[in-house]
Amino acid sequence: MLDINNVSHQINEEITDSEVRMIDEDGEQLGIMPLSEAMQIAIDKDLDLVKIAPTSKPPVCKIMDYGKFRYEQAKKVKEVRKHQHVVEVKEIRMSPSIGENDFQVKLRNGTKFLKEGDRLKVTVRFRGREMAHTNIGEKLLTRFSEECAEFGTVDKNPKLDGRHMSMFLTPKNSK
Repeated sequence: MLDINNVSHQINEEITDSEVRMIDEDGEQLGIMPLSEAMQIAIDKDLDLVKIAPTSKPPVCKIMDYGKFRYEQAKKVKEVRKHQHVVEVKEIRMSPSIGENDFQVKLRNGTKFLKEGDRLKVTVRFRGREMAHTNIGEKLLTRFSEECAEFGTVDKNPKLDGRHMSMFLTPKNSK
């Protein structure tokens, strides 16, 4: 993202080039002229002379109200940020011996997260002798993904990692 506070333009006396290509406040080209003449035109119009293309030969300068320009740019950046949605990874944890009602509650929360546009990590934790029955956890995760199929798709299939089996779901469509 372009941060307006870090963008620096040379304005008025900061410009040191001998001649510049001039653009007036309406965007019309005035041609190549000495810097002193360009500064005088800007002063007569009570506006700032801003170097907008320092690398071109000769550099391009535009007559504008620099304070207003910076304000408009900051407003655009703020507007873009307002409409951004940061995708978070939400996690739901279960055990292989989860009850039906508890499963439904987890499922409801999972679909809510997917509807909001967040990624979802579903984890089954195995304790003690439950490690001998990891297939139960895999069936549980498969069932969870099938019931969430309307709102999300499986990003990473169920995978056993130590005492945890997890899978990732991504939303089908954002808000």
